[in-house]
Amino acid sequence: MVQVKDAEATDLMTIGEVAQRAGINTSAVRFYERKGLLAAPERRGGQRRYDDQVLRHLALISVGREAGLTLAEIATLLRGYAGGAGPSPAWRALALDKLEEIDALMRRARAMRTLLREGLACDCLRIEDHDAFFEACADWAVARTTAATPAP
Repeated sequence: MVQVKDAEATDLMTIGEVAQRAGINTSAVRFYERKGLLAAPERRGGQRRYDDQVLRHLALISVGREAGLTLAEIATLLRGYAGGAGPSPAWRALALDKLEEIDALMRRARAMRTLLREGLACDCLRIEDHDAFFEACADWAVARTTAATPAP
């Protein structure tokens, strides 16, 4: 007699499959579990078994880490929608803070891009002779000062 495997059981992944699909080591998956970023997985025959929701969480963790978020901040983002009531106040506060930081980072990156482009366009023998470069420096300094000054 042919046995039919439980469809749900075949949809679950081992830790090795999860790690391979996420492009990380299995030790990273275990680390995120210990830190509470990933829920404790179901176990079958003593082995961890994951549904594909874990891949979404790992993607958010990866993007968050690359964006400079702490593990605690990432945990807040992951848990922010618990209970099906929409984003929590903690999630909203973190999102607003991080948006401000990202906007400031983007301003600095645009200013640096301008400085580098001006430097590449310079045919001067010395950087001190390149007026447009120093104008870009001055613009950057003003933008930085303005961004750092609290609004009245």
